[in-house]
Amino acid sequence: MTLSQVSPPVADIGATAHRLPTTAQRPLAEVVIFDGNCQLCTAQVSRLAKWDTHGRLAFLSLHDPEVGRRYPQLTHEALMREMVVVDRRGRFHHGAAGVRQVARRIPRLWPLVPWLYLPGTMPLWQWIYRQVADRRYRFNRDACDAGTCHVHGR
Repeated sequence: MTLSQVSPPVADIGATAHRLPTTAQRPLAEVVIFDGNCQLCTAQVSRLAKWDTHGRLAFLSLHDPEVGRRYPQLTHEALMREMVVVDRRGRFHHGAAGVRQVARRIPRLWPLVPWLYLPGTMPLWQWIYRQVADRRYRFNRDACDAGTCHVHGR
């Protein structure tokens, strides 16, 4: 099932996702597609947006219909499993590979880059990413809006 076949949930968490730099505002930026119904995810991309002083990133919630229009090859199920970063060449970087891509763009994260690129460590980074992503709705459960943690928690 593609994103264009899935109707978006009622709303993204708060107004935070709406204050993030969009693809319309930064058409040449790399695009971070994240779960806008996840408070942990929204908090992290808000932090990235704040640290992105050079305007290298734009953000889209996977629940935004624009994602389905721009990237019909990405399924809702795949995007619910992991974030995707679309680089300027149109290549997709999923999960921990997306984290690596973002770290290369944000000067504040540059100290992490050598660790993320150590030969043979990508399976470890993907495993760590997977552990957090699979449990993301358990974090901040008390602050969840519209019951999203209950709906998506595993």
